[in-house]
Amino acid sequence: MSGRTDSVAAPAEAEEAERTEPVVQDEEETDFYDEAGRARRLATGTGALLTLAGTAAALLRLTGPAPALVPAAYATGAAVCAAAALLGARGRTRRALWLLIAGTMIMALGDQFD
Repeated sequence: MSGRTDSVAAPAEAEEAERTEPVVQDEEETDFYDEAGRARRLATGTGALLTLAGTAAALLRLTGPAPALVPAAYATGAAVCAAAALLGARGRTRRALWLLIAGTMIMALGDQFD
């Protein structure tokens, strides 16, 4: 007998086991990350789509007989939606949603001036 107890060696073995065990995520955690990724992709895609639509509308109204305020409103709304797409890509989906709403309202205001 060596005089050394097993309780002294047990913590070192437990630490080694913790380092080598694979980390198992809970199903709720993976669902959360799936929903967050889906929200990020949706905010980015919607922002990009509204940016393209606003830019196209601004260019079409710029060539027509519309007042100068109309293409400016469409371009401003498109810029706000582009900022929302960038925020959505970075994971700031709540702020991106509010910017998408604001950008769409600015473009609708331009439509009212037409």
